[in-house]
Amino acid sequence: MTFLAVAAAVAIGTYFYFTPKNISAKPTFNAPLPEEIVQQNFKSPDEAEIYLAGGCFWGTEFLMRNVPGVTSVEVGYANGPTRNPTYHEVCNDAGHAESAHVIYNPDVVPLKKLLDIYFQSIDPTLVNQQGNDRGIQYRTGIYFSDEADEEIIRESLKNLQRNFFNAIVVECAPIKNFYRAEEEHQEYLYKNPNGYCHISRSFINEQAKEKAAENFPDKNFSRDRIYGKPDKKVLESLSDMQRSVTQEAATEPPYKNEYNEETREGIYVDVTNGQPLFVSTDKFDSGCGWPAFSKPIDKNFLVERKDFSFGMERIEVRAKASGAHLGHVFDDGPKNLGGLRYCINSASLRFIRREKMAEEGYGDWLDLFKN
Repeated sequence: MTFLAVAAAVAIGTYFYFTPKNISAKPTFNAPLPEEIVQQNFKSPDEAEIYLAGGCFWGTEFLMRNVPGVTSVEVGYANGPTRNPTYHEVCNDAGHAESAHVIYNPDVVPLKKLLDIYFQSIDPTLVNQQGNDRGIQYRTGIYFSDEADEEIIRESLKNLQRNFFNAIVVECAPIKNFYRAEEEHQEYLYKNPNGYCHISRSFINEQAKEKAAENFPDKNFSRDRIYGKPDKKVLESLSDMQRSVTQEAATEPPYKNEYNEETREGIYVDVTNGQPLFVSTDKFDSGCGWPAFSKPIDKNFLVERKDFSFGMERIEVRAKASGAHLGHVFDDGPKNLGGLRYCINSASLRFIRREKMAEEGYGDWLDLFKN
């Protein structure tokens, strides 16, 4: 090979390495797609909609329902070659993509931000595959009903490509057809909390906690604030795990929870009413699998009572103002920290980093830190 040939090959290789690829995995159908939308949810004039295919639609729906600004989600089968497919047909290569029809408030969550969250839930370089699922129905795709969205989507895909060497294969196309899935598939992971989901539950729970915080729009969590019980709207915005823990005294799995290994500076607030309860400077690694604190910010914020469930005698800890179950307190903590271990469920808390406290309305509590 001549020097010029080698140089040309290197130049071509460099071009393809650094040039966004945005290759679509769009399936090829011999006949035009039927144009029909069969759905139950419809957006208001102030709302927008998008259809997202991200592997198994159970997980995509569960994630999107917990995103702040999303008002409704339903699952169905999109952009396939046949009308009114069944789940069985879709799972046998009928050609449709399992999709979530997402209606959202663009003033709260612009499309670009919504897509950024969606991208974190998928591997955008895989063709017809996500997690353990394989098949054309698990292809990734973003389908739009508003032509103005196409430019935003393509720009987002272009920016995403810069983070990957392999080609991005997320389909970008107008929505041609969407058929609402059978009722058993709607809210599947709410009905079946232990069901399969290819998306990280911790990622979903973080979105849920941000959504719960939407219900405190005044962003005023001063030390003088009077905290009370959460209203129905707040409780409905919580994830299934958060409701089970705070309202039914359930216990989340050890180790597989958001804050067991959290080491950043910040405060931990009641997920149901926003009241500060614990601070990172009192957190320690107890090895028990749940966040552990040597003491609360103020013991008057908590109420303790005997718990004889499961044949054990323990001391349950609840938030006094909201009544939310938090966890238990034990006397096996580090002696140099007072000897107590407040073993608290991550699902009952929302963590706010020190750098974000003022922005989130917790500026009054920055004096908890020594420097």
